[in-house]
Amino acid sequence: MPIIIKIEKCTGCGQCTDSCPYSAIEIKKEKAFITEFCNDCRLCLSICPEGAIAEVAYRNEPPLLKDEYRGVLIFAEQRRGQVASVSLELLGVGRKLANDLGVELSAALFGSSEKEAKELIKWGADRVYHVNDPSLDSFNDEPYSQILYELITRYKPEIVLAGATAIGRSFIPRVAGRLKTGLTADCTSLEIDKETRNLLQIRPAFGGNIMATIVCPEHRPQMATVRPRVMKRNIYDPKREGEIITIPIQNIKSRTRVLFSINDSSESFVNLQDAEVIVSGGRGLGNPEGFNMLRQLAQLLGGTVGASRAAVDEGWIPYRHQVGQTGKTVCPKIYIACGISGAVQHLVGMQSSDIIIAINKNPEAPIFNVSTYGIVGDLYEVIPLLIKKLKEAKQ
Repeated sequence: MPIIIKIEKCTGCGQCTDSCPYSAIEIKKEKAFITEFCNDCRLCLSICPEGAIAEVAYRNEPPLLKDEYRGVLIFAEQRRGQVASVSLELLGVGRKLANDLGVELSAALFGSSEKEAKELIKWGADRVYHVNDPSLDSFNDEPYSQILYELITRYKPEIVLAGATAIGRSFIPRVAGRLKTGLTADCTSLEIDKETRNLLQIRPAFGGNIMATIVCPEHRPQMATVRPRVMKRNIYDPKREGEIITIPIQNIKSRTRVLFSINDSSESFVNLQDAEVIVSGGRGLGNPEGFNMLRQLAQLLGGTVGASRAAVDEGWIPYRHQVGQTGKTVCPKIYIACGISGAVQHLVGMQSSDIIIAINKNPEAPIFNVSTYGIVGDLYEVIPLLIKKLKEAKQ
């Protein structure tokens, strides 16, 4: 509930201004006023000797009946008619959450074909809300926001998940704002508090130095965006059956429309998130020429080259190769970390890889704490030997 100052009771004594830890209360014309810097800490409520500071209910806001909200809904992102891989990852974590709560898992698919809707069921959805209209094939903030908002208000899921992609980050905050509920961005883990049924939304905070657990106990639905490539897909079942509900479009208005889209087909495009093998280099390479050696190794393994932020900041390799909290989150079958110490900001982006091979001459490097295999040694001695053996094996 918002906090207000009853002007008729305020004497301008200033005790509230002295007590506010955020300097969010000012005295103007011998009356106190709350500024936009208020953090809702409520400390001032017990400070005012005149009782001039009070909480009030939002005007015309009905009480929230949390028991009316049930089920898990994921937004199934599609691009050019095909469901994006992040949608399958959301179905994986959504299936786990739904099982823990004993509820159904649904997916919302805008555009695309009924075939793709059936695929979502085979990947774990119990029900798919399919809004099949050519105008939704290309992403547009306004119609997507309006349709998802109407779906949520109609079917009342208790949890709504979307990918922390360019699309999810663009329109999901709009939906949360219209619903007047909380939204936790860039989650790397999701769990259920079985006593309260609250969603525990876990994400890195303060530059990755801590992992924050965020809850939304008083509002529904509980909404979160999830980083791509950090959640595992559910098991594909070609015989699985579910319900597809076709939702017709009605009175959808938009001030903009998408004229055409252009694919990035340049040679410089690096698809780290779909790579099965990534060879990454860090500051331990010592110079940009070291990446030529990593490219050779990656080519032999049928993979691509990644990098830590330190290497990118040094200007040794472009940003599009960066893995970590401020770069790409990846989940390859094999991740080879060369000369990377293992700062938590980097680990957040790659620690869910199936196999992690670390090469570092420092035996105390944190990267060895998450690696499947560790090689303590000079990477300029180890990697040429790997390249030599791989060439011999191929011949």
